[in-house]
Amino acid sequence: MVYVTHIRLSASGSRHEHITNVKWRNPNTGETGESTRAAMVDWIKNQGGDARVRDAAGHDVRVGVVNVNPPYIRTYADDVWTDNLLALPRF
Repeated sequence: MVYVTHIRLSASGSRHEHITNVKWRNPNTGETGESTRAAMVDWIKNQGGDARVRDAAGHDVRVGVVNVNPPYIRTYADDVWTDNLLALPRF
């Protein structure tokens, strides 16, 4: 499992579809890294990866893949797509 800690948006947008890269942290190993949106989509969708965001109340919110062309990532909590990724700091 990794926590997404930061996002980068393309210059032309401000929505989930415009996330180009994410920074993440593995809480078990302390490892940190940066991934493209495509790499994160592949890791979650095809490799069984578990990415999450910690919300302001301290709850873990799972990152899911929105299956459109091209696919993108978005948080999903209580059976509802949410905006937790867009609330993260930019880099």
